[in-house]
Parts: sequence; structure tokens; C-alpha cells
Amino acid sequence: MKAARFHGRGDIRIDEVPDPQVGPGQVEVAVDWCGICGTDLHEYLEGPIFIPAPGAPHPITGETLPVVMGHEFAGVVSAVGSGVTGVSEGQRVAVEPYYVCGKCAACQAGRYNICRSLGFVGLAGQQGGFAERCVVDAQWVHPLGDLPTDIGALVEPLAVGYHAVRLSGLREGGTAAVFGAGPIGLVTAACLRAAGAGKVIVVEPAAARKIKAEVAGADVVLDPTQTDIPDAIRDLTRGAGADVSFECAGIDAVLASAIGSVRPGGTVVNVAIWGHVPQVSMNDLVLSEISVIGSLAYCGDHADTIALLADGTVDAEQFITGRIDLDDLVPGGFRELIDNKEENVKILVSPKDVLS
Repeated sequence: MKAARFHGRGDIRIDEVPDPQVGPGQVEVAVDWCGICGTDLHEYLEGPIFIPAPGAPHPITGETLPVVMGHEFAGVVSAVGSGVTGVSEGQRVAVEPYYVCGKCAACQAGRYNICRSLGFVGLAGQQGGFAERCVVDAQWVHPLGDLPTDIGALVEPLAVGYHAVRLSGLREGGTAAVFGAGPIGLVTAACLRAAGAGKVIVVEPAAARKIKAEVAGADVVLDPTQTDIPDAIRDLTRGAGADVSFECAGIDAVLASAIGSVRPGGTVVNVAIWGHVPQVSMNDLVLSEISVIGSLAYCGDHADTIALLADGTVDAEQFITGRIDLDDLVPGGFRELIDNKEENVKILVSPKDVLS
């Protein structure tokens, strides 16, 4: 079958690879659509990062590059292994793309997203969504019901935002500030609106992304190049500050602004994956007793995210800004997102060449 594999920095190839084999407790998914994630772009430009390098195999898969990429995907069940119940051929499903050990303290506590040996399908081995078919353990397959598979491919990134909002502890009617209106910032804003936030403030300098933020659910969009953000947010909240802020950019100055924008005793949720070690003014945290928490991916959030899509609480169609075939992955997908990032949110890729 055809699959996109990462061979090294700047080197992604469309290869012919062996068909996957379904084992006991596993499900094969014929992939309809797979989204391109910011993590994929970082691997292409700077990797290997999460992808296991030669000589350092992933502890669960035992594999190193080249690996099949793609972790934001949905499709139709095409085969079911022995012992699998509750899933049948022909079902539309989204995949929660994890490899976890099931044995470490985090897994035993039910927080498998912070497993000490965590890996992702599409980053850690020979299974991934940029392929015609993918085999995963049955526990990671989530039925989509009547939802189409292009919307199903957005469940994974939306679950990231849903998980961050859930971790934040924001109460219904509270005020939240989202720093950065890239894909993760936009889905976080949408999930905040779905969770009943009283006011959603998005901070973003790029004109095209400001417009997208309004559509995603922002009540107010602030430009950090034109205003002092902490002062502006205090003005919008009668001097208090936001209850929660979400750092979705991975930039030191943005983190500082997110910290400075919450009320005393407020919470900052870091959603971004950082490419460097940030500098943080600890006194800004101490003097206002501000909590900073990290949010990684998702954990038990896919079913609730699917429900938000199914009942129309979240409109995911707004986030799809392009559709391409697998053969066009690098020029029409990766390069388009890198070179024109402000114009795009999510480009979906079809391994079935439905657009040819």
C-alpha cells in the first residue's frame, strides 16, 4: 500500500509499504482523511523530535525512522481482529492515536496521556494516518455514528482543546483568554464557547487569524502589537483579569502576557509544545499565587468531543481550509502550511486519491 514516511529532516517520501496485519484485539481502519498537525511540521523542519532516531528505538514499538506519519485521522473499519467486540466492519471511526505501556504510575492512575513511555501512532512506528490503511488496538477506536469522516479527522485536534479546557477548571460564565489563534488556539476557543465560558478573549496579531478567531467563538480579539494585553484584559473584566488563560504559541513574551492577564489566584494552561526552554518570571507567579499547569493531548476526551460535533455545539467545518491527495502531501500540504500559515487552519489529506 501507499504511505507517507519520514526518513529524516526535510525528507518525507510517498513509499510502497507492506499491508498491515490485524492481530488479536486490533482493528484495521481504511483511512479516508488525515489532518496535518503542527507537530508534523516541526518534525519535517527540525526532526526527528518525537520520531525515534536511528539507534534509539521507541520503547513500545521498538521501531525507528523511517516511520509512517499522520495522527489526526478517521476512516472506515476494514477488518477486525479476534476478541474485539463493539466494533464492526463498515463503521466510521476516529482514532485516538496512542501507544501506552499500561503499567507505569500514570497509566495505573488512568492518566495514560502522560505515560512514561508514551508514543503516538503516526510518529512512533509503521502505523499512521498518511497511509491507505492503519492497524490500531481496539481501545483507541471511537465510533463516529452519523458524522462524516472528514469531520472525524478533526476529533483529535478538537480533543486537545477540550482536554485543556477541562483541565483549566473554568466555571460556566467565567472569562478565558486564549493566546495564539493558530489551529490549537482556535479549537480551544471553540471548546471554551461550548463549555459555557461567559467571555472568550483571543490574542492574535495576524489579520487573517483574527477573523478566524471571531468565527471560532471569540467575543473579543486583541492585537498585541496595538495594545498592552494585560491592561486591556483587566479593562474588559472590571480590573480583575481573566479567570484562565491558555498559552498556545510557545513564545516567552506570550507566556509572560498570559501570566500577567489572569486574576490573582488565576490559572494559566500551557497547551503549546515548546522548541526551547522558556524564561519565566517566577515572582509574577508567586506574588499573585498564579497556577501554571501543562496540558498534553487528551485522556478520555474523544467520546465527549464527538458528542459536541454530533449535536452541532461545535462547528468543525470552519477549520478545514484545504483538501489534498497523499501524493501532494509535501508541496500542497506541508509547504502550504509553512509558507502560508496565517491563511490556513487544517488541511486534510486523502490516501485514496479521491481528488485526482
